[in-house]
Amino acid sequence: MNKLKFLALSSIAFLFSCSNSDDSQPTSNEPNLIVRLKFDKDQIRLNNLGQPAEIGEGNAAQTPIVNYMSAHYIELAPNLYTLLGEGEVIYKGEETTAGGAQAIDFSKAILGQDGEVFLSIPLSEVSTGNYDWVRVSVSYQNGTIKFLNSGNELTGTMASFIGYNNYIYSFDINGQTVEVNANKLQGYWAFETLGYVIDGQAPEGAVTVPNPLFESSPIPQGSCVLTGQFENGLTITGNETEDITINLSFSINNSFEWNEVNTDGKFEPSAGETLTDMGLRGLIPSVTY
Repeated sequence: MNKLKFLALSSIAFLFSCSNSDDSQPTSNEPNLIVRLKFDKDQIRLNNLGQPAEIGEGNAAQTPIVNYMSAHYIELAPNLYTLLGEGEVIYKGEETTAGGAQAIDFSKAILGQDGEVFLSIPLSEVSTGNYDWVRVSVSYQNGTIKFLNSGNELTGTMASFIGYNNYIYSFDINGQTVEVNANKLQGYWAFETLGYVIDGQAPEGAVTVPNPLFESSPIPQGSCVLTGQFENGLTITGNETEDITINLSFSINNSFEWNEVNTDGKFEPSAGETLTDMGLRGLIPSVTY
């Protein structure tokens, strides 16, 4: 096999556990705050400033199928002036120094699929108040894409680690195990098709991270913290008797974008076409009481 000309894929810029409950444990009637994931192909496509974005000149794009993703950090912010870290942090994933510098521990990451519950915590653990915004630091994505090779349209799996820093012992990509045993900065990616896997590192700043509050509440470079506004806010009184669900809807609208060599709208790495962006294109949260 000619390896499907996978050497050309080396120019790609980057790219994407739940524990079972113990039935022997007593259940609680306490209401919970539930966080659920959604990947929306029709949701508005935004740029880093949270403004509607067209596909770049000379580029083409496709909407991937997102198999699952992980978040490392979720924060509720009362208003547009609440700086990152000064809101109500309802989730932070585990970190480690096993690779040297502080990093996300990927072996402990929660992987969520479309429509699944990512997080459930007692409402009693969340401070009462009114919250207008939510911030989510996305750390990992795994998705299926289409590409053209020697005139044949094929599918492959793209995995991207887009957290600020990631300690990866190993990871699975479509049944193939990739051993890393090291820290990897934002933009480390791997691509698999027909049993072959290649990996690489994106340049700094390559991932789009929409933040409509860039002027009043900026985020650090490389953090991949998406910011979204509740349409009617989120209110927690402390007197709830029922669950509250936050639905996090992420835009995957043409989120896989590349520079075209052959202007046919098909991703063709063997022709020298290179991936320019794979960042999620916006966050719209909603609340169900």
